[in-house]
Amino acid sequence: MASRNRRAALTSGIAALFAVTGLGLGAAPAQADPPSNPVCNPDRDYLWEDIVSARVEPTVTYFVTVAVAPGTTGQYTRTLTETETVTTSVNGNTEVTAEFKALFAKVSVKVGFSVTDTKSTTWSATASDTWNFNDPGYYGMYRGTRKVTGEWVRYICARSGPGIGYWVKSTPGGPGTFTTFETTEYGTVSCASPEPAGTVRAAARLRLLTC
Repeated sequence: MASRNRRAALTSGIAALFAVTGLGLGAAPAQADPPSNPVCNPDRDYLWEDIVSARVEPTVTYFVTVAVAPGTTGQYTRTLTETETVTTSVNGNTEVTAEFKALFAKVSVKVGFSVTDTKSTTWSATASDTWNFNDPGYYGMYRGTRKVTGEWVRYICARSGPGIGYWVKSTPGGPGTFTTFETTEYGTVSCASPEPAGTVRAAARLRLLTC
């Protein structure tokens, strides 16, 4: 009987907690596992975040073609054309603050390389690059990055009594979203040299339509 009463009290306490916080459980099913222990200490714990998914997309942000004729090798300076802009955002908001550094650190671990964790964009006021071409051929001068998009969830430790609380999902309508990117890469590609699949260089080479 005592065990049944304790379970009933716990159930009532959690229901009351949701009603007081106004966070609710949401109609959508959880997209990521919650913390392994539903109980937390609000005096010590604040939030718990998890990356639900992360998709990596090699993205060319600036590009221009260069045709180097025989006898004209040497240094070329070209103004690149913007092809796509990548901007960091969380839940569609580009005003990324220090609050999300830990979130983007988890993204870096998830994808295996460092991503931008502050407000940033690949857009550049000046996009002129200079390269030295030693052989005639058809080339592409590019800037690009690996864009990362995905979903995340956050739980907060909501107090239900002295020194005890419960993890409550703070995105009840479903997972939040994020966009970030790796450090910008600069380079040249040519028809004569194939590039590894899934790289920014391969994405840039695909723009050389005459290859």
